[in-house]
Amino acid sequence: MHALRSISNVIDIVTLPFAIILCYNGVKFCVVNKKHKELEEPLLQENGQEDSSAFTNAGIWNRVTFNWLNPLFELGRAQKLEFNHVPSIPESEMAGEAVLLLEESIYKQKTRVSVLPKAIIHAVRRSLAINAVFAGVNTLASYMGPILITSFVNYLSEDASDSNYRKGLILSCIFFLAKTVESLSQRQWYFGAQRIGIRIRAALIVLIYKKSLSTKYGTTSNGKIINLINVDVEKIGEFFWHIHGIWLLPVQVLLALIILYMNLGFAPSMAALVSTVLVIISNTPLANMQKDFQTKVMESKDSRIKATSEILKSMRVLKLHSWESNFKKKLIDLREKERNWLKKYLYTCSAIAFLFWTSPTLVSVSTFGVCIFLKTPLTPGVVLSTLATFRILQDPIYNLPELVSMVAQTKVSLDRIKDLITEHDGRQSIEAPSSEGSNVAIEIEPGEYAWDTNDLDQRRPTIKISTKMTIPKGYKVAICGSVGSGKSSLLCSILGEIPRVSGGKIRVFGSKAFVPQSAWIQTGTIRDNILFGRQMDKGFYDEVVDGCGLARDFETLVAGDLSVVGERGLNLSGGQKQRIQLARALYNASDVYLLDDPFSAVDAHTGAHMFEKCLINLLHQKTVVYVTHQLEFLSASDLILVIKDGGIVQAGKYSDLVEDPTSEFARQIAAHSTSLNQVTPPNETRARTTFSQAVERIHEPSRSKGGSLETMPQEESQSGRVKFSVYSTFIMSAYKGALVPVILICHTLFLALQMGSNYWMAWATEDEVQVNSRMLVGVFVLLSGGSSVFILVRAVLLSTIAIETGQNLFLQMITSVFRAPVSFFDTTPSSRILNRSSTDQSTVDVDIPYRLAGLVFAIIQLLSIILLMSHVAWPIFVLCVIIIAISLWYQAYYITTARELARMIGIQKSPIQHHFAETISGASTIRCFNQEVRFLSKCLSVIDNYSRVTFHNTATMEWLCVRINFLFNLVFFILLTVLVHLPRSSINPSLAGLAVTYGLSLNVLQAWVIWNLCNVENKMISVERILQFSNIPSEAPEVIENCKPDPNWPTRGQIELIDLHVQYHPALPTVLRGITCTFPAQKKIGVVGRTGCGKSTLIQALFRVVEPTKGRILIDGLDISKIGLHDLRSKLGIIPQDPTLFQGTMRSNLDPLEQHSDHEIWEVLNKCRLAEIVRQDKRLLDTPVAEDGENWSVGQRQLVCLARALLQKRSILVLDEATASIDTETDNVMQKTIREETSRCTVITIAHRIPTIVDSDLVLVLDQGEIAEYDSPQRLQHDGSSAFSKLVNEFLRRSM
Repeated sequence: MHALRSISNVIDIVTLPFAIILCYNGVKFCVVNKKHKELEEPLLQENGQEDSSAFTNAGIWNRVTFNWLNPLFELGRAQKLEFNHVPSIPESEMAGEAVLLLEESIYKQKTRVSVLPKAIIHAVRRSLAINAVFAGVNTLASYMGPILITSFVNYLSEDASDSNYRKGLILSCIFFLAKTVESLSQRQWYFGAQRIGIRIRAALIVLIYKKSLSTKYGTTSNGKIINLINVDVEKIGEFFWHIHGIWLLPVQVLLALIILYMNLGFAPSMAALVSTVLVIISNTPLANMQKDFQTKVMESKDSRIKATSEILKSMRVLKLHSWESNFKKKLIDLREKERNWLKKYLYTCSAIAFLFWTSPTLVSVSTFGVCIFLKTPLTPGVVLSTLATFRILQDPIYNLPELVSMVAQTKVSLDRIKDLITEHDGRQSIEAPSSEGSNVAIEIEPGEYAWDTNDLDQRRPTIKISTKMTIPKGYKVAICGSVGSGKSSLLCSILGEIPRVSGGKIRVFGSKAFVPQSAWIQTGTIRDNILFGRQMDKGFYDEVVDGCGLARDFETLVAGDLSVVGERGLNLSGGQKQRIQLARALYNASDVYLLDDPFSAVDAHTGAHMFEKCLINLLHQKTVVYVTHQLEFLSASDLILVIKDGGIVQAGKYSDLVEDPTSEFARQIAAHSTSLNQVTPPNETRARTTFSQAVERIHEPSRSKGGSLETMPQEESQSGRVKFSVYSTFIMSAYKGALVPVILICHTLFLALQMGSNYWMAWATEDEVQVNSRMLVGVFVLLSGGSSVFILVRAVLLSTIAIETGQNLFLQMITSVFRAPVSFFDTTPSSRILNRSSTDQSTVDVDIPYRLAGLVFAIIQLLSIILLMSHVAWPIFVLCVIIIAISLWYQAYYITTARELARMIGIQKSPIQHHFAETISGASTIRCFNQEVRFLSKCLSVIDNYSRVTFHNTATMEWLCVRINFLFNLVFFILLTVLVHLPRSSINPSLAGLAVTYGLSLNVLQAWVIWNLCNVENKMISVERILQFSNIPSEAPEVIENCKPDPNWPTRGQIELIDLHVQYHPALPTVLRGITCTFPAQKKIGVVGRTGCGKSTLIQALFRVVEPTKGRILIDGLDISKIGLHDLRSKLGIIPQDPTLFQGTMRSNLDPLEQHSDHEIWEVLNKCRLAEIVRQDKRLLDTPVAEDGENWSVGQRQLVCLARALLQKRSILVLDEATASIDTETDNVMQKTIREETSRCTVITIAHRIPTIVDSDLVLVLDQGEIAEYDSPQRLQHDGSSAFSKLVNEFLRRSM
């Protein structure tokens, strides 16, 4: 009775301070909550200002307990957390501040060798030092337990007395104090490390961005950049979690040796040191292997992401050609290479894990073996203290290979980033002297320019300027020449985008504006694209919009110029993209304009309108250098430069150049005349005056190719808990979950044998028990050895599951993505798919399986410790149930906020990748417009948004851990006080000591369980995101077995359109309205109409990219909607508007399915005038093609696409602006080739050049999605009132 009363008194005394604290917090919460209830909502709306300093202004107590997060938790509990609810980050974590510190630090480093690692350490040295203090305090506090265990077990063996009670309570209080200091210092250490990681990650991303922005276009691959910011930068950020392990390892080993020396003496502690060193040494080769495999995994991942990025950009072309299956196989092959390295890496990790769990056994056996040999006296207290020391020593032994691996991985990542940052950007500085007081706009010194001076491939022309040239202000300079002659390269050399090999500089006086040949459009509104960072001047803006022929496009859009453009302008037609970027250049109001073939993507009337309004009127006082293939635009120029093989072969006025009949220019003019002669003028008087009315008729509202321009869907994210189905899918995806129970059994047996071996050592060393030394060590080795075997089996099976699960989820997602309709790719930025393919896939491959397993293992271990403690003192069981219930309540309270923060991390990362991808592709334009600062500030903004959610996500985790740690420290303290007050007769000192030994790790283990419980849910969001893209609604089946066409279908090629109606979405207007006509077999049909009138939609309906809402399309009498997509598309040929090449060789681009011989390939190369160009490279058909075909001109790319189509020999061929970017002479040759090669084909041609269409058998004129005219071109031309006739007249008037 007395004993129970005293226990009660002790418990009351101990719990009083905590009861007061809890009471105070509860009352304060209620009062504050009630007092400010009415103010809560407005404050939430204004959260940016009020909450921004929540962390900065927090006091010491709030920082230690993370109470500054309470308002965020209350908000997350009350409603779904949105991004605008998250407070901003402290200034020190902001990207601008972080990169400033790092750049200063790099500048201060004297030596260039390994400057980046030193600079990073120097930049965060103060934070690192503070962090090191917390790490040191944590380590010292963690070793208090083993020191005190001997005293406590010895105390339990003594007789009970009042003075002993006091001693026991003092020991208990010291234990509790040490555990509290350990817990709090660990939380501050980890949070500090994460803050440093956030800072360095932000700084490195900005450095990479700055480099990407300053490096010449096409040098840095998109895939590599994505991997650098997704994987390498993250790896370096994580390293600061581990960095203190480098100096803590020897400190921990030293502390362990001191405890062992105090308990066992010199020789056994030396034995422990030697065996520890041996374990560490045996880990080294494994760690080296792990590093090598990690490097290989990263390299193979680079290749896969690069290929994925390229495939996603070209998905429309792949689907039109029905090649997606072959490219999917290529991607799976790349993944297989990555998987092979991943296997080796993960199995090496298994070997290291086995060594980790076996290390305490090896050290224990050697130490106790020496003790027995030297007859060192062993008592339960000494044994348990030693075992507790070994358990703590296990962490640094385990952490060493992980640390070595982490250092190795970080070094690999640092080297990759350093290589990029220190890489020469290849740009020559172009002097931009003031234009005041000078009449010269551009001064060109003689010199040579080459795209890549290191490249053996000299096929691409080097620009050779042999005479000095000055271009006066206000001059209009036209550049013309055949395909691949170097026209775009000359513009790039003026811009300073090509390295100068030799000679003088090019000086541009005044500001520049550039319109590239391949349109570069940003995601955002059309207005934002035109303003491009400048202030709105409504009058000038309207003038520019009208000049570029965009006013009518805006009228037909609900949101006008505020309509949102998709990624890379995917939902705009080629003509619209070209006009928007011309408007961007005009609105910039620069001094010098460089326009690369701006009229090729627009129809004849729009081209004439733009030339008249823009070049002649708006830019009449400006200097304009423009490349063009439309020779009709040359006569208005002040100077013409004729380019051939990279050199300027002629320069002069139009009238002077035409006088030399043998010149290159005369040859091109002759070709232009030949082209004009094809267009026979009608007998009637050319009704030029009525042309504008005709244009009104064929001016169709601009519609998007892929859907509405009004909205760009935000990235979807689930809300609430991660569904159980996500977990079950993940667990069952490898071998239907068959290996899971085997792993759990292995772990349970391991724990049982490990506890048994520890209890055996404590029990067998008691005074009353007589066990000989051989049996003592023998049983210990047997039990420990058995536990190690189960650990090995567990580690290997876990790696096997990880490999299989990652692969299965990857295949599911990639299959779903490749089967998605084209509209999905038009409305989904590729960064979202790449994010899942890189970050989320990496998490699934090497993180989630181990994290999920670690959680289950920790729960089993926790339960076993609670059972052991309850066995020693049953009241502990009741207490543990209560504490676990409180912990679960905390966890539920925490997870509502943390889950949404974790989801935001994935969502906020995509804009960083998207901004990078957009910047890399438009770097030359950004530099030309001097917009680097604006783009950099946008980069800083998206990085800060990402850091903001990462910072608070990390802090919320620590908030939870502080509370859970305290609760379980309390359990441990109460266990000790109960043991102090229990009668000695009812206590087995060995068992009680064992309970205390295991109880030492209780707070860490419980925090680990709760932390992992939350972290697993956060990480499972990666699986959720992958599964989200594994269930994309797919397009029609590739093959319908019971409705397969004849292998030779279509034999004739007749196409019938019957009452065809098409709309992209039920909410959008109908684009094609009741089209009924027949394209006769083996005839040439030209399709004309204003930009966006439904020409492309008609082609998309033919290829079933968009399905008709009403009506049918019959090919040779077969309804195409009844057959599989592969059967349809593989029988049709197309040369798309945007010429697409893939990284690889010329052979792989012409014949990706490897169905043709070299002889056939050379045949089509000759016909397309490409053979000579290809032969210039000694690798011939293995001539390399860079990413996006960047080492070939746009005109050459169009020729390659033409050669590709001719090689396929289809009976129906569609030409969608197939020759827009090639000169008239080459176009004439191409048209002749097409006529000869497709004499037995049905050819549908969409073209803006009248000569391309005029020799067709039939012409279809579309007007607002309906048939305006459909007849032979001769009849239409002879009808003076026909829209086609007026279109021809305007073309002839403009061209003469």
